[in-house]
Amino acid sequence: MFIHIGDEHVVRSEDVVSMIDYNLYHSSSIIEEMIDKQRENGNLTEVVYEEPKAIVVTTDHIYFSSLSVATLNKRSQLSHMLDGIDDVADETPDL
Repeated sequence: MFIHIGDEHVVRSEDVVSMIDYNLYHSSSIIEEMIDKQRENGNLTEVVYEEPKAIVVTTDHIYFSSLSVATLNKRSQLSHMLDGIDDVADETPDL
């Protein structure tokens, strides 16, 4: 399934590695270094319209999101739940 992470960006739920609160960006030198390197490599998408609230790390890209980690987590749980419904529907024999 997919997760809408804001600013017209959608990522595959299985590609999400981590969702980090944006407030941790400047408080952790490790996160700053990781983001700076990905920015240099062109693997970073920043928020266009609003202030970032979360950092979404995927297997091959980093996104700044205008949505909070709590909202993104709810969306990812919904995506996971919908995946389960699809799996059950695939297993149900046609009547």
